[in-house]
Amino acid sequence: MKAIQVPTYEQVSEPNKAIFDQLKKGLSFVPNLYATFAHSETALGTYLALQNAKSSLSSKDREVINLIVSQVNDCEYCLAAHTALGKMVGFTPEEIMELRKGTASFNPKLDALAKLVKSITVERGHPNQALVQAFFDAGWTEANLVDAIVVIGDKIISNYLHGTTKVPVDFPASPALV
Repeated sequence: MKAIQVPTYEQVSEPNKAIFDQLKKGLSFVPNLYATFAHSETALGTYLALQNAKSSLSSKDREVINLIVSQVNDCEYCLAAHTALGKMVGFTPEEIMELRKGTASFNPKLDALAKLVKSITVERGHPNQALVQAFFDAGWTEANLVDAIVVIGDKIISNYLHGTTKVPVDFPASPALV
């Protein structure tokens, strides 16, 4: 079976080298999964544009989505990365574990988001309609719903890339879900 290698700076196109330089400035390194996108001339830039697009959702809201989708898709890479990012946006380790299960008992509005995101992901885009209504009843808007689905799509892309390539995880491993 062919092993997918993480491309080095020297192996990627000039446009991707420029993106690597920006990532190094912002993160101090180029995460292996981002580097893997650079096998394509355009995928890394396209993915980062999607990931960094303006949204009606806060960074904390987006981490709720990232953690749940990554858990449903059993993506060890994204779980490791988003466990670290979840802490950076203010979630406790206990809250992160609960979010990975698809609930947020510590915040009713985030709980409605978490339950809907889990349903959308598990049911491949056909969620329980009662959860859609609960989402709106919790104070979310149609714009929030659309933006949540965009974040779900973003995370599915990276989950699938890792699931297919199995590139090494370069973040501290996330704890096992109990």
